[in-house]
Amino acid sequence: MNKIQKQRLAWRTGFFLLFILAPVLDLFRFDLEQNHFYFLTFPWTLGIDAFRNGEISALEMALNMGLRFFLPLALIVGIGIWVAWKWGRLYCGWLCPHFSVVETINHFMRKASGKLSIWDREALPEHQADGTHVHVEKKWWWATGLVIVGFSFVWAVVLLTYLLPPREIYYNLFHGELTRNQALFIGVATFLFVIEFTAARHLFCRFGCVIGLAQSLVWMGNKKALVVGFDRARSTQCTECDASCEHACPMRLKPRSIKRKMFT
Repeated sequence: MNKIQKQRLAWRTGFFLLFILAPVLDLFRFDLEQNHFYFLTFPWTLGIDAFRNGEISALEMALNMGLRFFLPLALIVGIGIWVAWKWGRLYCGWLCPHFSVVETINHFMRKASGKLSIWDREALPEHQADGTHVHVEKKWWWATGLVIVGFSFVWAVVLLTYLLPPREIYYNLFHGELTRNQALFIGVATFLFVIEFTAARHLFCRFGCVIGLAQSLVWMGNKKALVVGFDRARSTQCTECDASCEHACPMRLKPRSIKRKMFT
């Protein structure tokens, strides 16, 4: 693993931990019981109830809407558009907790079947030009299945903690006292994630994720955007090319194709 891939792994791991801990630490979550957000441990309200009760004026309500809703939304969207325009799907490759799961399952599935996706027609070569060797053994399917189910369960529980008090959810979970609705949410969500992580994870990233698709469309608008280049000084190596760049791509893209064919 080269330096850049190690950096990506560190960033993805850190952000995945943040994804799990954010609701626990009240860094960011929406509480359905109190009907407002928590941001950096503080209640993040627009003051709608206070306005209805006559506790704040219309001007104060308007300021709340501008400073606590429209301004943060504009900053997030604006920064996201600028980053995507310049670097493409940087968030997907370096931070996204879903894509962290995708790459992890890729690793185990390749060991089990020689493929990164069940939809790949041909197995990847066990030997790569960079010296990488992956020995395929069917016994890795057990580990692959456990990883898929484990990540699916974690995602289901964590998503619930973004909507209900995390202490309540984890206490009920560890003591076997989940309410009917809590158990139903976790069970159904886990089942759906198992299907998605097994069969559709690449397809979801490429075509189903709104955030990812928006980044792709913005990136397409930049004629000088970062793309995979061709090193003419090493062109002779292409005569015996083993398509290592295609085998290495976790999104199952063909990096040597033209930009508009790989915008996803």
